Amino acid sequence: MPTPAEHSRYPYAAFAVCLVAYATSQMDLALLGYAGPSIRNEFGLTLSGYMAVLAAAFVIAGILIVWFSLLADRGSRRGMFVFSLVASSVLVALHGLVASVVMLALLRGTSIAAGGLTYPITGAIIAEEFPARFRGLALGLLQIGYPLGWVLASFWAAWLLTDYNWRWLFLVGLVSLPLVAVVLAVIREPARAVAARQSEGTKARWLELLSPALRRRTVLLFIAQFLFIWAYAGSVFLMPFYLAEHRGFDAAKFSELIGLGHAIGIGGYVLAALTGEFLLTRRTTVVIWTLLGAVMFQVMVWGTSGFGDLLIAYGLMSMFFYGSAAVKFAYLAEVFPTRLRATALSTSGSLAVTLGSATGPLMVSMAVETLGWNVGYALVVGIPLTLAGCLYLALTPVPSGLEVEEVEQLLSAGHESSQAP
Repeated sequence: MPTPAEHSRYPYAAFAVCLVAYATSQMDLALLGYAGPSIRNEFGLTLSGYMAVLAAAFVIAGILIVWFSLLADRGSRRGMFVFSLVASSVLVALHGLVASVVMLALLRGTSIAAGGLTYPITGAIIAEEFPARFRGLALGLLQIGYPLGWVLASFWAAWLLTDYNWRWLFLVGLVSLPLVAVVLAVIREPARAVAARQSEGTKARWLELLSPALRRRTVLLFIAQFLFIWAYAGSVFLMPFYLAEHRGFDAAKFSELIGLGHAIGIGGYVLAALTGEFLLTRRTTVVIWTLLGAVMFQVMVWGTSGFGDLLIAYGLMSMFFYGSAAVKFAYLAEVFPTRLRATALSTSGSLAVTLGSATGPLMVSMAVETLGWNVGYALVVGIPLTLAGCLYLALTPVPSGLEVEEVEQLLSAGHESSQAP
């Protein structure tokens, strides 16, 4: 089995390209978050009505993204990477032409699926190319692309939403197109993926994830990720509405606060990646970060008043709540066989993300309309987030520094319960 040479520069070049691509895909996702209040007003939707449109979009995305990822396992990771960048850029830009909520849901669903494909593709590439002793750190740091995307989008939103119609904001999606040339020039098809396809002699099949050897980790990771994303999407997609309607901020102000909060939160991603790689196992780090994030979310809702203390609380909440993604992603990427890695990342990762994103914001919006912002927000985000953190305790801690083949051998041999956290 091919093993990446630790002195090779290629894994680090691949990481840089994957990070930029992941950041731009998250920027595209963030654009709708910032434009949400303006879109809702133009189409005359209630808060829950607008979230129902997003829910439909995420259901469409969930179906498509698993199929796209299966193609990446059966065919080419590199080819699907290029497809993701081209398709998501064009589809996001077309948001500026929507004339109905049905068109918005269809465009949003397909653009989320295309852009969200960077999640399993970049994870698979880094897991299969990086030296084992730094793989978890690299996978964790890759998730910095998420807050970077929101920070970048905030710069555009603060300007365009103040001086122009919201439709102009989505032209920013086209900035991803030049990355196609970079991917073609730098990224290669991982040797591990090629070898796995050749040695198996059969196409990757989705149902393998539910085989006796893989079912437990597939299901546990799916449920934990679903609950986490329910809370995450319920918090982040409603944050502009919360700041505008409950806190009285205009578009420029709430874009500034969210952008700065995510910038502060980057430190949490880095700290989580380092802790999961060198101090604790990734599973244990996920539990600590997620539960601390749940506490900081409640502090933000109940314990802040002005811009300054809200920014501090939002930044700390981002460090732990959102920053836990750094170790979640690394854990998920290394505990499945290479022949199924992109498919597993899309199923227990991306599919859970899309379904959680469809459900969480809708349920939170309905709770807010019934119970008010503070109670509805605190309960319907806080409870699923806490459950997600606790559920990770049922997963197997895996020592850092193992090659991906060694991780699979360890789990397949039934040694999961014997590893210390």
